[in-house]
Amino acid sequence: MGGCGHVGLPLALSFAQAGLRVGIYDIDTAAVECVRGGRMPFLERGGQELLTAVLATGRLELASEPEILRKTSTVVLVIGTPIDEFMNPSTKVFERILDELVPYLEDGCLIVLRSTVYPGTTDFVAARMRSAGLQAHVAFCPERVAEGAALEEISTLPHLVAGVTEEAYERAWELFSKLDVEIVRTTPKEAELAKLFTNAWRYMKFAIANQFFQIGHRAGVDYGRVLEAIRHNYPRAADLPAPGFAAGPCLLKDTMQLAAFSPDHFPMGQSAMVVNEGLPTYIVDVLNYRRPLAGRTLGILGMAFKGESDDPRTSLSYKLKKLATFKGATVLCTDPYVSDPDLRPLEDVLARSEVVVVAAPHKAYRDLDLGEREVVDIWDVTGRGIRL
Repeated sequence: MGGCGHVGLPLALSFAQAGLRVGIYDIDTAAVECVRGGRMPFLERGGQELLTAVLATGRLELASEPEILRKTSTVVLVIGTPIDEFMNPSTKVFERILDELVPYLEDGCLIVLRSTVYPGTTDFVAARMRSAGLQAHVAFCPERVAEGAALEEISTLPHLVAGVTEEAYERAWELFSKLDVEIVRTTPKEAELAKLFTNAWRYMKFAIANQFFQIGHRAGVDYGRVLEAIRHNYPRAADLPAPGFAAGPCLLKDTMQLAAFSPDHFPMGQSAMVVNEGLPTYIVDVLNYRRPLAGRTLGILGMAFKGESDDPRTSLSYKLKKLATFKGATVLCTDPYVSDPDLRPLEDVLARSEVVVVAAPHKAYRDLDLGEREVVDIWDVTGRGIRL
């Protein structure tokens, strides 16, 4: 369920490749028709080739109605915990969806939660099923993949498998063992926290990189040279990331979930949110201080949340656009992958912009000749050093 998205579809294709018959249920009818027609609805390395091959086997069935669930005793829910208007996790989506699904599920079915969830959600789902009169075995097997590399990582990374009961674990183990991967057994809450800790850790690493960049910039040094000096042949600092926008549908949200789970006891995570979400503001403020943006044209190269992606969800490029517009700039945006009617061709943006911000590290921008115009490139995509 939710099988046409960035998490569900690669998993569905992987199971089908392993020889299982797989049904994809998704309420996004456009995505369902896209996949049924043999086209990947998003960028995923190897995805198009695998989709073509799997459809030819007849092992993949797609539907936008829940009746397809009557055909199976194993359901994988690819539905994460959303953040509500108060920046807190909400279980309402699980309450609504589970109540809708119960009439289509059979006693003794296995329900696997795949997306990142708030700690305690797996036990909540099991209790919800019991209260609805359904005897279901509930497991949590969190996805651990990066968009664009999901197919490769599903088949190579260890999978965490946790069951509310022994039978739930054994059946979930049997399902994921079809992928011929290493399986790490945990309890549900251990797995829930492990996934949140992983994403929050990555988010905090990006935050310290962005904080170091701002400190170095204020000090008037070339941060690229500082970063090279730190990491050069020095293994204990090899994992210090370069600065850049830390966004996307997971890292910020999961750091928020962890902060909500430990109120007033996660200041590092809260500080990371301030730093990462504040980077567009820092860039705009520096540009506006140097020379007011009012009346000038600013071009943003890259609207996806990361390089070589077509996913604009929670991309900080859009926040940058809004902040620069507030300062009075005319903002033109481009991206080679993102579908957005407001985007313009790269040539048009470059021809009209006095200031250019490389906001996503797409390969298409490498070695781009940006002339003498003012350039912001904190990723060093263009190969001329970190610039602001």
